[in-house]
Amino acid sequence: MSNSSDLKWLGYAIHDTKQYTDFKVIEFEPKRFEEYDIDVKIEYCGVCGSDVHSVTGGWNDPILPLIPGHEIIGTVVRVGPKVTTLKVGDRAGVGCRKWVDTYNAKYPNGDIAHGGYATAIRAHERYVFPIPEALSSEQAAPMLCGGLTVYSPLVRNGAGPGKKVGVVGVGGLGHFAIQFAKALGAEVYVFSHSDNKKADAQEMGADHFISTGAQGFEAEYEGLLDLIICTADISCGIPMSSLIKILGVHGRFIMVAIPDDHLPTIQSFDLVKNGALIGGSHIGSKKDVLAMLDLVVEKGVKAWIELLPMSKCGEAIQSVKDNHVRYRKVLKVDI
Repeated sequence: MSNSSDLKWLGYAIHDTKQYTDFKVIEFEPKRFEEYDIDVKIEYCGVCGSDVHSVTGGWNDPILPLIPGHEIIGTVVRVGPKVTTLKVGDRAGVGCRKWVDTYNAKYPNGDIAHGGYATAIRAHERYVFPIPEALSSEQAAPMLCGGLTVYSPLVRNGAGPGKKVGVVGVGGLGHFAIQFAKALGAEVYVFSHSDNKKADAQEMGADHFISTGAQGFEAEYEGLLDLIICTADISCGIPMSSLIKILGVHGRFIMVAIPDDHLPTIQSFDLVKNGALIGGSHIGSKKDVLAMLDLVVEKGVKAWIELLPMSKCGEAIQSVKDNHVRYRKVLKVDI
């Protein structure tokens, strides 16, 4: 087991959800080190919509002070005695976790989980992934949540050659969904409330671009698609009833965005006419991550990023909240 006693445990934290852009550097204690744990010295961390919901208190009352961030890239500096997948000196990513969230959560023993707007993180090897040499760290970071959030449901719901896949929204999630659906071999239909991002969507690989702002836009496409991945927030307007009509028999509408507000109301008849299925998805497995990163390298999938020093995390959070990002913010550690 390697020793990382000289590792600094500092992070950018908020202390009040009403002042969610007022980040201050604090010292924190990581979870106690266990035999499957890995310490990673952080170099980059992506800014995710989940971070915004957490620091603003949109989902729940956070554990304060709160250090967000779960799209983390860095270097392994310590491994537990039972770790087999990584070694000291490897470049690695730490992604969103399912049972104990990467941040704003407590371990069963009461230790608090702190996120990636920090100098270091300690995590079980199940959530630490080797990064392909051909992929830069700043590119890899936002894929560990934003990319995986759409890659996993695309694969699990059969996106591939011969399938017609719709993507609702061209944003932090949507720009990945378009590229992954195309990389998997599907014909890609993009739905957006305006034409502002049409050129971007086409550059990402969209075969068709449909504006949902026009009344009755769905009439031309009814029964056409096998799968729709919805990445849009409620504030953007999600015409669910119209979109469900675009699905073929037993087509699937999968929600991956997690807005603070309720989804639009739909009628039962909207579902029974074509036997449509509505579902959701939350991140994916380690197997999914590794397959996704291989596909990224093979097909040249790119994160459209804006790189900032981590000290500007408050500015980055506000930009994401205001939907002024094309299409992911990535922070570089400067502590």
